[in-house]
Amino acid sequence: MKVGFFQFFPLLGKKEENVERAISSLRGARADLLVLPELFSTGYLFGSEEETKRSAEFIPDGPTFAKLAHAAAREKVNLVYGIAEKEGEKLFNSSVLVTPKGDFSVYRKLHLFNLEKLWFSPGDKELEVFDVDGVKVGMMICFDWIFPETARILALNGADIICHPSNLVLPHLCQKAMITRCVENGTFAITANRTGAEKKEELELSFTGMSQVVDPKGDVLAKADESSEGVWTVDIEPTMARSKKVTPRNHLLEDRRTEFYQKGDLC
Repeated sequence: MKVGFFQFFPLLGKKEENVERAISSLRGARADLLVLPELFSTGYLFGSEEETKRSAEFIPDGPTFAKLAHAAAREKVNLVYGIAEKEGEKLFNSSVLVTPKGDFSVYRKLHLFNLEKLWFSPGDKELEVFDVDGVKVGMMICFDWIFPETARILALNGADIICHPSNLVLPHLCQKAMITRCVENGTFAITANRTGAEKKEELELSFTGMSQVVDPKGDVLAKADESSEGVWTVDIEPTMARSKKVTPRNHLLEDRRTEFYQKGDLC
């Protein structure tokens, strides 16, 4: 299976331009699964809930979904991308998986970061795993990385690959931590981060780039630098994620002593 990510500098509020740049870059990528950044179509640093609402879209009825679904069909690629989603009066920081056939699944970010709590409602969907050409794919978004339960539940649900659209601002902590997430769960992970900076009044955020694909042994198979834009792909063997053996006598999931994990309501 050929997988990868698209890393770029989306422009705040320039939805049509961001979507067209992404679609143009995906043309001819010849991959089975590609991941785009969190909120790739809008940029990140909204100034208010009202501004967020103007940028948000219904799924699948919004224009961004229609364009990405068309691109997925044209390129015969499964796409995962981050978007501001509208449902009723609620706004969610969401990730969408769309297949070449137009089938889709939505995940809503469970762990909102800082100002996101002013703009979005917390995610209300379970951490599910979806079948993509016989491979089990799960989704998490950006700050979900700091909660190990997120990746663990996806692994327990059978994920071979964790798709991780991101807008990372902490200094490479996530990129390092995702190596551990892959090792402790025996999964692949594709972290698609963005580049550049955004400023809103007194607040400025710089995004760290360094998107990457990591395998179940913790090896980084593909990695971008802090500022480059483009599509990176790499061939993987997804079944590598189905062996959870560390030694002949140790299994990542079956060796868990869950009866001792209850103290302090950890589970």
